[in-house]
Amino acid sequence: MRVARIALAQINTTVGDLEGNATIIRQRLQEARDEGCDLVAFPEMAVTGYPPEDLLLRRSFCSASREILDSLVPATSGITAIIGFVDWRDGEARNSAAIAADGRLVDIYDKIRLPNYGVFDEDRYFTAGSRVPVYRAGGLRFGVGICEDIWYPGHPLEDISLAGAELYININASPYHLGRSADRERMLATRAADNLVTVAYLNAVGGQDELVFDGGSVVFDASADLVARAPQYSEDLLVVDIDLDAVSQRRLHDPRWRIERRERAYVAIDEVLDIGVEPSLARELPLHQPKTGLMGPEEEVWNALVVGTRDYLGKTGFREALIGLSGGLDSAVVAAVAVDALGAENVAGVAMPSRYSSQHSLDDARALAKNLGIRLLTIPIEPAHAAMLEMLASAFEGTEPGTAEENLQSRQRGNVLMTLSNKFGSLVLTTGNKSEMATGYATLYGDMAGGFAVIKDVPKTMIYRLSRWRNEQAGRDLIPESIVTKPPSAELKPDQLDSDFLPEYEILDPILQAYVEEDRTFDEIVAAGFDPDVVRKVIRLVDRNEYKRRQAPPGVKITRRAFGRDRRLPLANRFSSFPAG
Repeated sequence: MRVARIALAQINTTVGDLEGNATIIRQRLQEARDEGCDLVAFPEMAVTGYPPEDLLLRRSFCSASREILDSLVPATSGITAIIGFVDWRDGEARNSAAIAADGRLVDIYDKIRLPNYGVFDEDRYFTAGSRVPVYRAGGLRFGVGICEDIWYPGHPLEDISLAGAELYININASPYHLGRSADRERMLATRAADNLVTVAYLNAVGGQDELVFDGGSVVFDASADLVARAPQYSEDLLVVDIDLDAVSQRRLHDPRWRIERRERAYVAIDEVLDIGVEPSLARELPLHQPKTGLMGPEEEVWNALVVGTRDYLGKTGFREALIGLSGGLDSAVVAAVAVDALGAENVAGVAMPSRYSSQHSLDDARALAKNLGIRLLTIPIEPAHAAMLEMLASAFEGTEPGTAEENLQSRQRGNVLMTLSNKFGSLVLTTGNKSEMATGYATLYGDMAGGFAVIKDVPKTMIYRLSRWRNEQAGRDLIPESIVTKPPSAELKPDQLDSDFLPEYEILDPILQAYVEEDRTFDEIVAAGFDPDVVRKVIRLVDRNEYKRRQAPPGVKITRRAFGRDRRLPLANRFSSFPAG
């Protein structure tokens, strides 16, 4: 049998830490050598971290990326390596992959398909590649692609396959959203079967600002069967034995490849490059084909929140987190995520009761802190609240108490948290969910004040699912059942409930998904069975509160379309999203 042993180095890099990223790459190179691998691949822009955004407009940054890459080439002694980096050539930046073998730089492949949608802005920075080479190492022929290159049927993968490549290695920094793993694997299986080639798909792992890269690197054979899968959300060196003869046999049994190859008259590629190494392909039956199972949706989201929170604090230099604990579900989930991300010793909760805070909410906050093992500070805001009301009495004279007075309490809590942060150097984690952020059910400079908004892209209905899932994993009510089951309330006035202002979340969240994530029209949402008056109210709230969301802290992207990087609307905007009336 002809068996190639490859390694997919699923690593967590940091944007701008070129030396630190290079150290990780060198370590994994050695590990792959120790495993007897013929080839090892590293993620898209592994040298620079992804996405560097406007750092790419600095020539010094792009030049430094190439310099670090050159310093890594000698470390490829005895192995072939594919390393993602930013190349600076002819006055232009390129999203590139270096192909280095036995201490020599063989070639540089430039990404052909540049995504410019959702969170991606690659046309802003890069020049697209045009070459589609195939690389030959003795009896092994393989091609290389970068992320978006594989999402299109046809060019360039089809060209590489028709040129005789048996293995296609695609390196990625593919951000997570709920359901993304299943989407990817359906596409990858299709590409492998359509092109009769083994596809090795390597993804990065870790958090970068609002994005989380979920790993889950996979290999599919030419029959679309899953060969191996790396774990999600953790670094891994996935070592896989690729049966090259199985690819050849599959092509013998399926005439499509030969027919297409004949019709294309071998003009599929620019060149076949001999990389100058002779890997030992004479192995027994494949030894390494590990398959980690995919996570369920709640586990997937929870891990994304944990990784995103852990890496945001770690990569920005914070060690401790501070959370306002209201006794409600949102702050409870944020606190539990923070503990899983940072450890209980690095998380503190702050209870800030006002005259409207219920005793059961105070009790719930204390029970949660005890269950999580975190410190709890209790700082009543009543003295500040009373003083502010007295200060404002003459200005408010002749008016009825309303939202301004209610929000005053939230702003005082934000002031307390930010002062503690300023004093002790902890990062404040805000606790607003996507349902609240969408409708403006949040207070600027109050509960929106902080450094990282952990659940800003998590709908309220998913918050309930996450809390129950986490309790199941703990085997106990880590988040007290009284918190999970009580009606949600801001407790800014007597007997207040969220449902006084918002539709029930089971109704609200599907409307928000249709309008925010899918851009459905008013008529389409009503046709789906929702009350026109409710839809009109929700759309008005979403449109009216863009200015609040623009001022919110960054937070983990969970849905297909998050506020901020994904969904960008003008603040001064008079377009009406629904019929008048």
